[in-house]
Amino acid sequence: MSYSFTAYGHPNITGTHETTLEFTKDKEITKRASCIIGVNSDFDLAKLKDFIKKNKNKKIMLTINLKKNNKIIEDRVTAFLNHNFNDEKELILRKSDFISERTFAIRADKASAGLDRELISLLKQKSQGISIYIQKI
Repeated sequence: MSYSFTAYGHPNITGTHETTLEFTKDKEITKRASCIIGVNSDFDLAKLKDFIKKNKNKKIMLTINLKKNNKIIEDRVTAFLNHNFNDEKELILRKSDFISERTFAIRADKASAGLDRELISLLKQKSQGISIYIQKI
């Protein structure tokens, strides 16, 4: 079973946070939001909760990719699902074991600062769409 959603870039994306990575449904962010790498996300909480229920406490791979000038740029993050995830607006992956309703997964092997820098650079363009694929591994 897998789940996918889309998000978009934003001029204030910095991708410099050392411990978290986040997607938000907000359309605007400030540069202080150093963990956010996608805005205007279209993830569906009910579908994500179903994915978690079917894959409870399992390791996942989150693949982030975008296309630019017929080139695909991709990066991957592995982490463990948080069965308590319950946020309509924010989806956060954490390198730590900290759990809140906003935490989708813990013990991630990367945060936003560890992602491919070309990917982050392209995400500074507001119209740049990205695809996010989540699968159990």
